[in-house]
Amino acid sequence: METAPIFQPGSVASVPTSQVELTFSARDLPDLDYLSKSDPMVVVYIQPFGLNQWQEFCRTEKVVNSRNPDFTKKVLMMYRFEEQQKLKFEVYDVDSASSDLSKHDFLGWVEITLGTLVSQHIIRKKIEFHNPNLERGTLIVSAEELSSNKEEVEFQLVAHGLDKKDFFGKSDPFVTISKSTENGEYVVVHKSEVIKTTLNPVWKTAVIPVRNLNNGDYERTLKLQCWDWNRNGSHSFIGEAFFSLQKLLNGPLPMSIPCVNPGYQKKKKNYKDSGRFEFVQCKINPIYTFLDYLQGGTEINCTVAIDFTASNGDPNTPASLHYLHGGPTLYEQALSAVGEIIEDYDSDKQFPVIGFGARLPPIGRVSHEFHVNFNPTNPYCYRVPGIIAAYRACLPLVQLYGPTNFAPCIRHVTKFAQQYQDGSHYFVLLILTDGIITDMYDTKEAIVDASSLPLSIIIVGIGCADFSAMEGLDSDNAMLTAPSGRKAQRDIVQFVPFSQFLSANVNPLVGRLHLAREVLREVPDQFTSYMKTRNISPNPPRYDLTRLPPDPNLS
Repeated sequence: METAPIFQPGSVASVPTSQVELTFSARDLPDLDYLSKSDPMVVVYIQPFGLNQWQEFCRTEKVVNSRNPDFTKKVLMMYRFEEQQKLKFEVYDVDSASSDLSKHDFLGWVEITLGTLVSQHIIRKKIEFHNPNLERGTLIVSAEELSSNKEEVEFQLVAHGLDKKDFFGKSDPFVTISKSTENGEYVVVHKSEVIKTTLNPVWKTAVIPVRNLNNGDYERTLKLQCWDWNRNGSHSFIGEAFFSLQKLLNGPLPMSIPCVNPGYQKKKKNYKDSGRFEFVQCKINPIYTFLDYLQGGTEINCTVAIDFTASNGDPNTPASLHYLHGGPTLYEQALSAVGEIIEDYDSDKQFPVIGFGARLPPIGRVSHEFHVNFNPTNPYCYRVPGIIAAYRACLPLVQLYGPTNFAPCIRHVTKFAQQYQDGSHYFVLLILTDGIITDMYDTKEAIVDASSLPLSIIIVGIGCADFSAMEGLDSDNAMLTAPSGRKAQRDIVQFVPFSQFLSANVNPLVGRLHLAREVLREVPDQFTSYMKTRNISPNPPRYDLTRLPPDPNLS
C-alpha cells in the first residue's frame, strides 16, 4: 500500500489509493477448436468514473491448448475505496494473431466490482453466456494489494535426473512457480520455457519483480512444480518442491532441492524423488522506473512525421483528411492529443517535423523525408502550436503524391539514436498516416535495425483505411521478424487507429485523452527495457529540475 499522505492542516489530503495485482485462472472451459482444446485469453474491461460504458483495460497472454489455463500475466490497477470500480472479464478462444476480438471465439463474461474482489481476495464465478443453458466453465480471479518494493530477483534453475514421461523419448520439462495466498491456495507467478527431450533441463535465467513473486515477504512460501509438456495441453506432472526467496538468498548456492511427486510418495514404498532441482544462482537487482531516469537527466527527443500522400484526398475539398477550412483536421486533433503530453517530457519543447509522400517546390521532386518548415538548418517547431502552424503553412506549398514509405523517416531518426546509446537521450518517432505502407519490406528491416537503439515508434492511423497490416509491426504477441530473417531485439512499435476513439457517443475531448493514453502507454516500458538490456542505471536525481511530469507507471 502507498504510504499515508502527509498531514497538513488547512490543505486537502490526496485520495488514498492502493495498487492491486489481479491473477486469472479458468476451469472447464468449452472445447471450440475442432482438433484441439481452446487457446484462451482474458480481456479486462473497466468502467471509468462517471462513464456508463466499458473500455478495454488490458489482455492476458494466450494459453495454448488448455481448458484449465493459469495465466501468468498479472493485471495491475489502482484501487480507490471511495469509488465503485466496475470490472468485466471476457474470455476468448484465440484463433489467429489478429488483435480484433471479432476474429476470435467468444466464450463468455464475468462482471464484478474491484471492491468485492479486494474484500474476498479470491472469487470463483460461473462464466456467463448469451445462452444460459450452455456451460462455459468457471473464472477464478484473485487480488492482492502490492507493496512498493522496487527490487527484482534474477535466478537460474536447472534440474537433474527427472522422471521419464514420454513413451518413446524422455521428457519435455517446464516449470511453474506459484506464491501462497492468505487462504492457503497458490497462484502462478512464473512459467518457464519448454526444454524438449531431456531429463536434465537447463532453463533460461528468469527475472521476476519481488512484489509479484512474494509481495516483499521474503519468507513467503513458494511452490516450484515441474511438468512434462504435451501437445494436447494435458501436461504430465513430474514433481514439486517448496522454498522461499530468503532461503535462496541465505545460500549456499548452487542449492539442490528434491523434486517430489506426492502421489508416488504415497504409493511407492521405496520412492525417493523424481529428480532434483538446482538453483545455480540467485541475486536481487534494483528496479528503475521511467521517472528515475528522467530525474537523473535523461532527455526525451520527439520527432513528428506527417503523411502527405495523395490518398488523404484533395486538400481543397471537405472530404480530404487535410482540408484546412472546416476546423481542426484529424491530423491536427491527433497532434494536439499526443503532442501535448509528449511536451511534458521534452525539455526544450522543440520538435523536428518531417513529411513524406509529397512533391516539393520548385520542380515537383518526390520526397519521403523533408522538413515541413522547409528549413533544413533549423527544422524545429516550438511546442504543438508551432507544429500545427508549420503543417498548415506547408500544405499549400506541396502536392500530395505518394507512395506511403515509412523506412526513410525511421532511418532518419535512427541516425540520431545511434549517436546516443549511453542513456543520456531517448528518441520517440510519432508517425501520423492515413494509408497502408507501401515499403513494408524496408520498414520491417528499418524497425529491426532500430530495435537495439534508444527509440520508440508510435504510429497513429488517421481516417478509415484498412490498417490490418500495421498490427504486424506492433510486437505485442510475437517479436517482429524482418524479411531477411532477423528478429527485433525489443518491441518498439505501438500502432493505434484514431478512428476507434472518435465516437458519436463520446465527448471529442475525452476521445482525444483516451487516444493519448493508448498511444503513449507502452513508451515507459520500451524506455526501461532499453536501459535494462544495456545495463544502464539512472544518474542521481538532478535537483535543478524544477518540474517533472507524472510517472506514467503510476497513472
